Amino acid sequence: MRIGMIGLGRMGANMVLRLLKGGHECVAYDPKAAAVEAVAADGAQAARSVAELVRLLPPPRAVWIMVPAAIVDSVIAQLRPLLAAGDTIIDGGNSNYRDDIRRADELKGAGIRYLDVGTSGGVLGLEEGFCLMIGGEVDAVAQLEPALATLAPGGRMPSTARGEAPSDGAAGRAASAAAAALGYLHCGPPGAGHFVKMIHNGIEYGLMAAYAEGLNVLAHADAGLRGAETDAETAPLANPRFFQYRLDLAAITEVWRHGSIISSRLLDLTAQALARDKKLAAFDGRVADSGEGRWTVEAAIETGVPAPVLSAALYARFESRGQAEFANKVLSAMRLAFGGHLEKSA
Repeated sequence: MRIGMIGLGRMGANMVLRLLKGGHECVAYDPKAAAVEAVAADGAQAARSVAELVRLLPPPRAVWIMVPAAIVDSVIAQLRPLLAAGDTIIDGGNSNYRDDIRRADELKGAGIRYLDVGTSGGVLGLEEGFCLMIGGEVDAVAQLEPALATLAPGGRMPSTARGEAPSDGAAGRAASAAAAALGYLHCGPPGAGHFVKMIHNGIEYGLMAAYAEGLNVLAHADAGLRGAETDAETAPLANPRFFQYRLDLAAITEVWRHGSIISSRLLDLTAQALARDKKLAAFDGRVADSGEGRWTVEAAIETGVPAPVLSAALYARFESRGQAEFANKVLSAMRLAFGGHLEKSA
């Protein structure tokens, strides 16, 4: 099929390349001309504007947006007057699912269909495929199914990739277990795709925090070999001989990758990072959050569902960026006031 892609960052560009490899045709646009030129060199048709991209697509048009959540509405505002009934806009970024529900309602009056597609795979997606969680109308999903199947890890290229009409029974196929096994799934009506991706990312925060905290304990397993402070401001190590291990974290993460119950892609990436730099000296440890973890915790609060691990992982990211600094100063001030405790130097 022929599809337009707006936004050629790390994921958008790789999605274009994967679609091209799968036999699809892509029209690509990005405000950065160099990004457009790069994918054009691999076979995409370059568009110099959103309007040109729409002109180069045959109806019914399918335009995939891969831009930051904050500018999705402005991109849709550019697209809306250029599109017609039967066309489909796909938001594959990390939008809030509540915005998806609103956008689908707003576009429905013009007959324009809207799909929200939670996309996981990062920079590995080009070769390994993207896990796709989809929300929207069944017919719109069926129209996009050839592209979805190619982008997914299953990587199959059905006859519809060459522009043929979907076979009978195609509607609803993306909601099947067979589609899920290939790496894409129609999760439900508008917003469902990004809702599922939101929870996926909340879980990701928790998994990452568990690995990070566990490895941090291992990194401090040599505490008994260090000179112990003997003052009133330092809790003593009860038995130093229990903590006299200088452990090779790169080797430990590597052995965990083979047969361990905690093996995962996240562990694979961690092992690779430690193999390159055992001290991770290139990092300052300021961990960003792009919003999905916050929205996950908000959803848990609103539905009354306990999510202590995911909440703690989110707050740990806030702390990593110095957001707890003033609170810690308050603690020091109180300790000085009630006990005359002076802060120790780092």
